[in-house]
Amino acid sequence: MAVTIYTTPTCGYCRVAKDYFRTNHVPFTECDVSTDQRKAEEMVRKSGQMGVPVIDVHGKVIVGFNRPEIEKALKR
Repeated sequence: MAVTIYTTPTCGYCRVAKDYFRTNHVPFTECDVSTDQRKAEEMVRKSGQMGVPVIDVHGKVIVGFNRPEIEKALKR
């Protein structure tokens, strides 16, 4: 299962999402869009959004910490 989370250091919901993944033993890749312009552009291309977090669960893009949607995507 490939999980990528696009974050910034000051984003509270980003911390909540990362804690959720850690607590549930879901491996993830974090991309800090405040320091990586290429990843920021990738995030906007995938989601159409400039806000974080943007979470990609094996191709399913979720904007924000939407726990029900994340759980649904993880079960696929």
